[in-house]
Amino acid sequence: MTGAAGRADSRGAGLVPRAFVGIGGRGPEDVIVDGRGRVLTGVEDGRVLRVDGLAEPERARVETLADTGGRPLGLELLPDGDLLVCDAERGLLRVTTDDGTVRVLADEAEGEPLRFCSNVVALSDGTVYFTVSSRRYPLEQWIGDIVEHTGTGRLLRLAPGEKSPEVVLRGLQFANGLAPSADESFLVLAETGARRLTRVHLTGVKAGTSEPFVEDLPGTPDNMWRAPDGLVWVALAGPRIGALDRLHRANPAVRRAASRVAVRAPFRPLGFAGIVAVDDEGHVVHTLVDHRSRFRMVTSACVADGRLILGSLWERGVAVCELPEKVG
Repeated sequence: MTGAAGRADSRGAGLVPRAFVGIGGRGPEDVIVDGRGRVLTGVEDGRVLRVDGLAEPERARVETLADTGGRPLGLELLPDGDLLVCDAERGLLRVTTDDGTVRVLADEAEGEPLRFCSNVVALSDGTVYFTVSSRRYPLEQWIGDIVEHTGTGRLLRLAPGEKSPEVVLRGLQFANGLAPSADESFLVLAETGARRLTRVHLTGVKAGTSEPFVEDLPGTPDNMWRAPDGLVWVALAGPRIGALDRLHRANPAVRRAASRVAVRAPFRPLGFAGIVAVDDEGHVVHTLVDHRSRFRMVTSACVADGRLILGSLWERGVAVCELPEKVG
C-alpha cells in the first residue's frame, strides 16, 4: 500500500526546530520517551543518556544511565523499567536503568557474530524482534551498504527464555527501524536502502510472510516510534537521490566499485531533515520536510511533553520541534 488514500495530511509541511539541546555527546541515534516524558538515547562514546525537561529546553537536564562499552543505537523501554539496546558492536543488550548494569542477551545468530544490530521492539508476551542492518559493513561504513545495495539485512526473533535468536527474514535492504501494529499482528520494518516500509505478518494465515507497506518514501527511513495515538513516526535520514536510485539498478560489480569509493570519501550530510507519520493502514498522515535544515541526518523522532523530539546520528544533541496540527 502506498500514499495516503482517503486521508487529509500535512504533506510537504516544514520541519523547523524551535530549539537545539546539547547533550554532551555526539550522535543520539535513537530517541524514545518514558512514562514521565523523559527522553532516552545513546551516543557515540557508549553512554545511554536520559534527558529531562525538554518542555523548557534551556533548563533540560542530562544524566548518564549506563555505558554499554560499545555503540548504542536502537532502544526499547520494557515494562519493568529496563532498557533493550541494539549495540552496533556488542549485539542485543539489556540495561538496568537503576544501576547501569549491562547484560548481553545475544551476540551471534546461526553461528555468526552479530554485526550492526540496529533497532529493537518487545511485544507484550516478551518476544523480542530486532534488526541487523548489514552482514557486510559495520556501522562506521554504513554508506558502503547503502551504495552497494547488498540486501544482507535481517530481522531476528528472540523468544522468551531463549538464548539464541532465530532469523525471521533475510535479504533486506539495510534493515533498520521497527514498530509493532496496535494489535501486534504485524511489524512495520524500515528498509533504508529501498526507501520503503515493509509489513511483516506475525499472526494469522500470513504469519511469517512480508509485503510492502509504504513505498517510494521521500527519503531514506531510519528509526520508528509508535505514539500513544497510534501513529508511527518514521525518521528520514536523508533525501531521495536520483543518482543513487539509478546506481541500485546497475550490475553488482559497478555497485561494489562505487561502495569502495563511498566508504573512503569524507561524509557530510545534506541540509535535509524529514519525518513521515503513518497509521496501521499504511496511510501517510504527515510528511514534514526541510531542505535547508541546520539539524541534519534525522535518524529518530518521538513525542515528549507535546513536542516532537528529533535524534541524529550526526549531531551533538537533540532538536525540539512543534507538532503538526491534527488532521482528519
